[in-house]
Amino acid sequence: MKRILQDLGMEEIAAIVRDFGEKSFRGRQIFEGLMQGKTIAALPVPQPLRLRLLEEFEDEPVRIVKTFLSADGTKKYLLALSDGNIIESVLMHYEYGNTQCISTQVGCRMGCKFCASTLGGLVRNLTAGEILSEILVVNRAEGGSAKRRAVTNVVLMGSGEPFDNYDEVVRFLRLVTAEGGIAISARNISLSTCGIVPKMLAFAEEGIPITLTVSLHATTDEERERTMPIARAYKIKDILAVCARYFDRTGRRYIFEYTLIEGENSDDAHAMALAGLLRGRPCHVNLIRLNEVKERSLKAAADRQAYRFLGILEKQGISATVRRSMGSDIGGACGQLRASYLSSHTDDEA
Repeated sequence: MKRILQDLGMEEIAAIVRDFGEKSFRGRQIFEGLMQGKTIAALPVPQPLRLRLLEEFEDEPVRIVKTFLSADGTKKYLLALSDGNIIESVLMHYEYGNTQCISTQVGCRMGCKFCASTLGGLVRNLTAGEILSEILVVNRAEGGSAKRRAVTNVVLMGSGEPFDNYDEVVRFLRLVTAEGGIAISARNISLSTCGIVPKMLAFAEEGIPITLTVSLHATTDEERERTMPIARAYKIKDILAVCARYFDRTGRRYIFEYTLIEGENSDDAHAMALAGLLRGRPCHVNLIRLNEVKERSLKAAADRQAYRFLGILEKQGISATVRRSMGSDIGGACGQLRASYLSSHTDDEA
């Protein structure tokens, strides 16, 4: 596998072309072309320079294999990496703009029992440039450019645990927010973590004021361990403490995701317990109706119970919403489309 040119910032690319004996302005041309979602072969630079770059760098680190359109307008992109691995990304349309959900790993090793991403384990981490290229190719496919983006908001909530790929994810965040590039504001970016406390603490010091979202899904450590193996390493009290630290360092309200699972965590008592846990904290609760994964035995709580749970939280003074379900008819939850694709291709080869 060759290197990924999209891993590099404008000045780093300029340094490379200077080493090639080219003028620095060629670096800017290359960078701007990449931010438009162009392949190296399509860059508006002299052919000898393109050929030299192609000797060392992947022409197309991420390409769209197939697009699925939901009845609600949500689009799911099946994406291929240059080594043949498959990932996925989802584009959701809202009144305030278009939000793209991106992946940070091929697969995941966290083992959460409600998520399809972890079914095959972790294959490998994505590089910063591969993560960025997910946005670049979708933005281009949707008719956007670096200056008039079709992708306005980004959530790191697709396949993988972002903080299990910490260095590359931080580099991606610096690239995607950099002036002169696609320049998406940090305030329009959310990152979802299952709660790797040491990495959360480190990230609070990075100076990147994105919205931090933590998968909570339970009100006690014992209950959390039943669906999230990571809970054996990091306790809820530690997660709450690091979220408070993040707020102190960034001034950004944090979000807790709470997936409602029938018979597990969705009754009135759990709503009261969650309210007691979070009362007085600068946070918001995003209630999620479970996207059932056929390989798992977990069942979604009824819509009626979801809104009853919401009502209890609100009466207790907790900011909360029920997340609108989008793209369920195309396997909208993270990992579902990739799992289906890999299963069908394995069957074809059998």
